[in-house]
Amino acid sequence: MIKKCLFPAAGYGTRFLPATKAMPKEMLPVVNKPLIQYAVEEALEAGLSEIGIVTGRGKRSLEDHFDISYELEHQITRQVEMKGLGHAILTGRPLIGDEPFAVVLADDLCLNLEGDSVLKQMVKLYNQFRCSIVAIQEVPPEETNKYGVIAGEMIRDDIFRVNTMVEKPKPEEAPSNLAIIGRYILTPDIFDLIEQTEPGKGGEIQITDALMKQAQDGCVLAYKFKGKRFDCGSAEGYIEATNFCYENLYKTGKAH
Repeated sequence: MIKKCLFPAAGYGTRFLPATKAMPKEMLPVVNKPLIQYAVEEALEAGLSEIGIVTGRGKRSLEDHFDISYELEHQITRQVEMKGLGHAILTGRPLIGDEPFAVVLADDLCLNLEGDSVLKQMVKLYNQFRCSIVAIQEVPPEETNKYGVIAGEMIRDDIFRVNTMVEKPKPEEAPSNLAIIGRYILTPDIFDLIEQTEPGKGGEIQITDALMKQAQDGCVLAYKFKGKRFDCGSAEGYIEATNFCYENLYKTGKAH
């Protein structure tokens, strides 16, 4: 069973400057609670009771926020240099050990009002397939340069076995319009693969490059999840998420 969930939260939040000069992007409130709390609650609802957060300079408010609400048991580590998502995940290795684990990017707010949370859906899939899984959604072809993009063999209408994975391809070079969003289930061998990965797009160590090696040597699945995803790293997505949560959670009394 998967028990651990890692939250890479060391980024600078440059798309939301100047608000993020003094406030971590993960602490931006959507109606009445910050993004990071939505994400941690999603992990807990999926049965992931051991929460690890990779922070950076100026992120003390993340620790303060969970000081009383959740027992972190020293499960906080710091990414000294911003070298990409792959490096952030590698920084969390001492917290994870040799176990499968989830990774959640809090600025991708995922909600499913009709059933299981996105992460719970993925945990159930892992229990069936026992391999790394990435969450995907279709995006407009002109937006593929914002995401890691996959292509592969369709196993069923919502699951693909990945054979191609490209980080932020130009629309004309993208293998599909199936984009990876901020939910992952990873097997622990990913750490060694990240260590072997050279810096890629943008000079950063990309998790997509390590996952591509894993797909070539074994199996990585991509899952078209049930629910809505909001890119809260952008002003448009953040406003859309706030409006949605206000109408569907806060006004209806489902927010807590």
